Amino acid sequence: MSDGKLVGIVLVSHSAEVAASVAELAKALAGGGTQVPVAAAGGTEGGGFGTSAELIAGAAAAVDRGAGVAVLTDLGSAVLTVKALLAEGDELPAGTRLVDAPFVEGAVAAVVTAATGADLAAVEAAAAEAYSYRKV
Repeated sequence: MSDGKLVGIVLVSHSAEVAASVAELAKALAGGGTQVPVAAAGGTEGGGFGTSAELIAGAAAAVDRGAGVAVLTDLGSAVLTVKALLAEGDELPAGTRLVDAPFVEGAVAAVVTAATGADLAAVEAAAAEAYSYRKV
């Protein structure tokens, strides 16, 4: 468990609308209790489809509460953008981690788990576990 600080969550999509909708869904399903810092980083600065290193870095800074930041992405180039930011070393807050998880289910699991006060490793594990969710 963390020391009262919550893990921040950044949701990176090629679409601003998708990122915002998934963030809204995850927060709603986490219940009305503790407010997990969640930020959507979707699309480009000009409102187009794509990913933006600047929007991702800004979102990560906005949700950083000192307990780490979990970043979930939708598609390939979003992953590459986050990996490039992590490789630069000073663009993202310390303790930022790219989480390998399905975008929607992983986001919900990450936010719900973070709301319990869990640490970054537990948030990452919960999001990654979403790969095993069966629908039939």
